[in-house]
Amino acid sequence: MKLGCHLPTMGAGATREALLTFCREAEQREVPSLWVSDHVIFPRTATGRYPGGRFPWEPDTPYLEPVAVLGAAAVATTKARIGSSVFILGHRHPVVMAKMLTTIDALSSGRLIVGVGVGWWEEELTILGAPFHQRGRQADEILRVFKELWTSDNPRFEGEFYRFSDVGFAPKPVQKPHPPIWVGGDSPGALRRVVALGDGWHATSKPPEELGKSLLELRAAADAARRPFETIELSIRVALRRGIARDSRQAVVDQLGAYKKLGLTHVMLDFRRDTLGEMLEILDLVTREIRPAVDRA
Repeated sequence: MKLGCHLPTMGAGATREALLTFCREAEQREVPSLWVSDHVIFPRTATGRYPGGRFPWEPDTPYLEPVAVLGAAAVATTKARIGSSVFILGHRHPVVMAKMLTTIDALSSGRLIVGVGVGWWEEELTILGAPFHQRGRQADEILRVFKELWTSDNPRFEGEFYRFSDVGFAPKPVQKPHPPIWVGGDSPGALRRVVALGDGWHATSKPPEELGKSLLELRAAADAARRPFETIELSIRVALRRGIARDSRQAVVDQLGAYKKLGLTHVMLDFRRDTLGEMLEILDLVTREIRPAVDRA
């Protein structure tokens, strides 16, 4: 099971030097993947509930735009996969987004993982022009738009939200038929989306016992659609709590080992902190102590 890391993208990490330094240090430690999360603007109110509890940052926290960050990471690295955990599909027009993503795949020589989700923050999606209560149907259509533009020599699309024909679209992605699409979320609609349109599932952070139940639901959805379950890549996003650099690490190793036993192949660790120094300290801990212990589990 591979352990990837979230890039510094907010607060003190929202700088060129922080991003380049972290990328360099991560590559030296052979971190297999580097990730971003997707927010464009922080409304001061939220009617929805952030997955995992209260939204962790204040509205005026500096937060780098994630597509731009992945473009920078594509040219600042040479080995690590780069991905999104997750891009909210309603945040950007899909034709523009498809072009940006294929550009990142080109700049990274085919290292992009496209994590996607429908989002939870109604106020943010509304500001960006997305139909919040139709966001599931819109998301399905956006993924079909991506695939049409990435794979067809003569792209055309006629849908509820988007329509185009008689267009050229190049370059096509380096990865064939397209970069892997990992769908986030654990609602019935999200699991259906994984099976119908995704190459993998990117689960929201949850204890192993809860994840096991969700995996049974995903397997049932795959069986109903007659899709082989083993064709679905399984991954999860996990936030490392504050104090991990000082406290016992065995609980973290045990948690990650349990994910490994459930069949996950990839975990994205989010340990964004107030300073780059703190993040580098945890990066060293993860690669020097936690990763070897999980490999042995």
